[in-house]
Amino acid sequence: MEPVYIIGGGRTDFKRNLKKEGKTIRHIIAEAGKRAIEDAKIDPGEIQAGAVGNFNAGQFTKQLQLGAFIPEIDPKLHGIPTMHTEAACASGALSVLLGAQWIMGGFYDVVLVVGAEQQKTMSSLDGSDVLGAAADYHNEKPEYGDFMFPKLFGRIAQIYIDKYGASEADLALVAWKNYAHAKLNPFAQMRDADLTLDCASQVSDENPSVAPPLKVSDCSQITDGAASLVLVSGKYLEKIGRQKSPTARLLGFGHTTDYLALNKKDAPTFSTARKAAEKAFGMANARPRELQGAEVHDCFSITEIVAYEILGLAESGKGVELVKSGATTLPRVRNQKSGKLPFEIPVNTGGGLIADGHPVGATGVRQVFDAYQQLTSQAGARQIENVKRFLTFNMGGSLTTSVAMIWGRD
Repeated sequence: MEPVYIIGGGRTDFKRNLKKEGKTIRHIIAEAGKRAIEDAKIDPGEIQAGAVGNFNAGQFTKQLQLGAFIPEIDPKLHGIPTMHTEAACASGALSVLLGAQWIMGGFYDVVLVVGAEQQKTMSSLDGSDVLGAAADYHNEKPEYGDFMFPKLFGRIAQIYIDKYGASEADLALVAWKNYAHAKLNPFAQMRDADLTLDCASQVSDENPSVAPPLKVSDCSQITDGAASLVLVSGKYLEKIGRQKSPTARLLGFGHTTDYLALNKKDAPTFSTARKAAEKAFGMANARPRELQGAEVHDCFSITEIVAYEILGLAESGKGVELVKSGATTLPRVRNQKSGKLPFEIPVNTGGGLIADGHPVGATGVRQVFDAYQQLTSQAGARQIENVKRFLTFNMGGSLTTSVAMIWGRD
């Protein structure tokens, strides 16, 4: 297979409200795409194909056919083939995977990938109903009612607590960590927010319960945003004489699909999602503890803890111990009294979905953009020292579609 590299990337500020700006999803697709091409320092005419990851622009914005916005990034992209990928919150990762597979198979040498979502177009109740399309809507809506996804993941959290003895205070550690990381990220939606561990741990007027045991601070954000990448083949990298420049290479990936309904899945183990991780590690010839950093899907605090176990960073039931140890917190954020850790892997250094934001179709692309920044030492205050291998884990629905990718410095 032809090797796949990232040579450029870009994203938008996730704190923005496009409707208030008088803009739509077309504008952020163009904005993020232009930033990626500028960062790649290539002529737009070199791009041979494009992929757009998006979950539900049809309902959020009354706009589909999103691949047709790719030519609006630059006139030289007019006429290239484009495709739209959708798998709920994993839509972005699938667009990256599609572009990578085009390159691996020798179809194209340069592919532009964009993930985008505009969600601040309606009330929270109506928006929640749109997001419900990522679940088994006609079967689960009667059971869970309005605000389905907090309730679905509240159910997962309760199953986990009942099985392993975790607590709401344990979940709060994930939220606190990710809010603290977001303060280091100039594009994070919640970069100016202060969340203390005490506030994250207790139900209050400031932090009400939304789907017990989950509180508002345990939930990801409603976000408008986009992210973009330029993927290239090894042949193209050599052609332009940049094979010795710092870049990120795809080492391995795994992609699986479980049943749609939560009650048909083996929560909180999620063995089908684990197969995606196993495939990625097998292809990369790597082990979990050989990673130096990760971006994992934290649509809710419980999801990050479950992801630790799915990915092999912690044994079943031990995900809480991992976050409590400080191993997944950047050294500059955690209590330095914790001393030297036997295993250290900062997770969601930009704030994750909880604090960086969750523009659904963009999230998987944004995660890979963060991997690229870390592996090329462009992460600024969030930079992990000596990072050589980095994992991204994006999932859609209630752990329905899972995509794990391992990236390496090359």
